[in-house]
Amino acid sequence: MYDFVRELFPICRSITGDGVRRTLAIIKREIPDLHVDEVASGTQAFDWTVPNEWSIRGGYIEDSAGHRIVDFADNNLHIVGYSTPIDATMELNELQRHLHSLPDQPDAIPYVTSYYKPRWGFCLADRQRKSLKPGKYRVVIDSTLQAGHLSYADYVLPGESRDEVLISTYVCHPSMANNELSGPAVAVWLAKSLMSLTTRRLTYRFVFVPETIGSIVYLSRHLEYLQQHVIAGFVITCVGDDRGYSLMPSREGTTLADRVAEHVLQHHVDNFTKYSFLQRGSDERQYCSVGVDLPVTSIMRSKYAAYDEYHTSLDNMDLISPQGLSGAYRLYSLCLRILEANRCYRTSGPCEPQLGRRGLYPTLSTKDSAAQVRSMMNFLAYADGQRDLLAIAEIIGVPAVELIPLAEQLLQADVLVAVSR
Repeated sequence: MYDFVRELFPICRSITGDGVRRTLAIIKREIPDLHVDEVASGTQAFDWTVPNEWSIRGGYIEDSAGHRIVDFADNNLHIVGYSTPIDATMELNELQRHLHSLPDQPDAIPYVTSYYKPRWGFCLADRQRKSLKPGKYRVVIDSTLQAGHLSYADYVLPGESRDEVLISTYVCHPSMANNELSGPAVAVWLAKSLMSLTTRRLTYRFVFVPETIGSIVYLSRHLEYLQQHVIAGFVITCVGDDRGYSLMPSREGTTLADRVAEHVLQHHVDNFTKYSFLQRGSDERQYCSVGVDLPVTSIMRSKYAAYDEYHTSLDNMDLISPQGLSGAYRLYSLCLRILEANRCYRTSGPCEPQLGRRGLYPTLSTKDSAAQVRSMMNFLAYADGQRDLLAIAEIIGVPAVELIPLAEQLLQADVLVAVSR
């Protein structure tokens, strides 16, 4: 996953354009059945309109001696996203109105965009900005804004049931490792893992979209079907560092996705930060919006907008790690494993079943024999056909993943009956 991020890192992405197409092509190399689609500029999607396609070939600021002091070729964050073209010479005081920097992070280049209002600009480290001397500067941005397309992709991996788990991530930011590329990396490897299974109970839908406008376009084309079939969903973003974990719940906070995500975090990490939906900021805004109401949540490492490097050039390959990526992958894998097994169970008859004759209970009664099968007996005590696996795990205080092999044993022994998903 880390090498995958490294390969994608240099590409200049935006909400439209060749950077997105190149990124999706690399993802398709890993997921050959990935379906890539394009929507024309001007297409209406609910209250939004797909903007013109932006292409950027280069840009720089040159001083009066001909030295390039800011160059897109050095860092693709140097140009404000969706900048209109310009080739002009101007005084520093005029240029300053088009410069962006971060005084509290003097060595960081900020990430700035202007998707829906025409403007141009440059981003640079504040330390460099303060070193600029009065005089004339040539500014060049070689870009185009014209009718084109917005690109996105999805991959549906069918299971025995039409009930779906939605996994969405975005492919629209330029060179930022944690905020942009950790999500697609973990999503791709989850897809590869699920592809390797011989059987799947649930269907899995992987969606790779430009943030906000991409998810809105996707929902405008698939909303009714998703509302009918998605039982849980996750937006995967900011999962590459190794500082800790965080949870962004759905708008309601009580969906199956919320339950499984919080359960996994409570049982499998030392601590995590649970945020409020009022602190939302990624595509959960769209998936959980009124009228859409999909059960979507997000497990992250450092939450977007909550770490210093966010939306700056400091969000680079040094910020993320193989360990950070693998930790997030492990937690999402646990969520999916639990969802695969999560259904309501009912004991096949009244009273406690005789487990000893089925080889499921010690035949020698001692002080320790009950403790050896306590989780199994507690599981059976609450298998009333109304509570699902997650609910029983919460009641008896064990990780749900530990109940999965027990449920399989009891089903095979005809002690349990699965009555629903």
